[in-house]
Amino acid sequence: MKPEYSAEFRFYEELNDFLPPGRRKRSLAYHFSGHPGIKDPIEVFGVPHTEVELIIVNGQSVGFDYQLQAGDRVAVYPVFESLDISPLLRLRAKALRHPRFVLDVNLGKLAKRMRLLGFDSLYRNDYSDAEVANIALDEQRIVLTRDRRLLYSKQISHGYWVRAVNVNCQVDEVLRRFDLYGSVQPFARCLVCNGVLTSVAKADILDRLEPKTRLYYQKFYRCNDCQKIYWEGSHLEDMRRRYTSFLAPQTGIQDISHSQASSSRREKYPYEP
Repeated sequence: MKPEYSAEFRFYEELNDFLPPGRRKRSLAYHFSGHPGIKDPIEVFGVPHTEVELIIVNGQSVGFDYQLQAGDRVAVYPVFESLDISPLLRLRAKALRHPRFVLDVNLGKLAKRMRLLGFDSLYRNDYSDAEVANIALDEQRIVLTRDRRLLYSKQISHGYWVRAVNVNCQVDEVLRRFDLYGSVQPFARCLVCNGVLTSVAKADILDRLEPKTRLYYQKFYRCNDCQKIYWEGSHLEDMRRRYTSFLAPQTGIQDISHSQASSSRREKYPYEP
């Protein structure tokens, strides 16, 4: 059946990342039959619904259940960081005020960085797309992915396509996107299993420490789940250098003295991200 109607779409700001270069920042014609729900043409253009915060049709905000009409002029916007759109129709019932994440198989390094900064981040290198979507639905987690097709899943209400390839840039991108800078809690989670870390007396784990670690370090943490031991080695210094702009006012962990951090005595934080 030949399309009977047409509508005009315009995507704004970072939603243009999903469009081919020649279609960015301009009005795009969409031809259709019947009256499809507006979410379908948005994803036909390549923009996952999880990236969309506001849809304006002919000057009125609408939800994903709006049925497209002939001649509609549609403006599609991403999440707003500073503009208050509370009088308009938001596309999700509520934000996830205590963000928890599940990451796809392409983001293992980012998962460790997020755990390092204290964020609840589930990851396995054998997760299928269906498993990620189910976890997101069952546990109300935000999906982080490098595969934007995953975000087309109807089960996923909160998700984000990570643009950057370099892991340090990915960290900055995610913290900025979800405004997480004030929520950083270093040494809160296990890098390996995502379990919660708690302080543990050195005497209680003495038999598990290497000789140099026993000699030079006094403050230790243990994962409540996998029982792995962590201490304030040179990795903490590296973390401070890398994320100094937002770690400095947050962490209460004391600096390691220069004598302890000398090259001959330095011990690594056990699991590098």
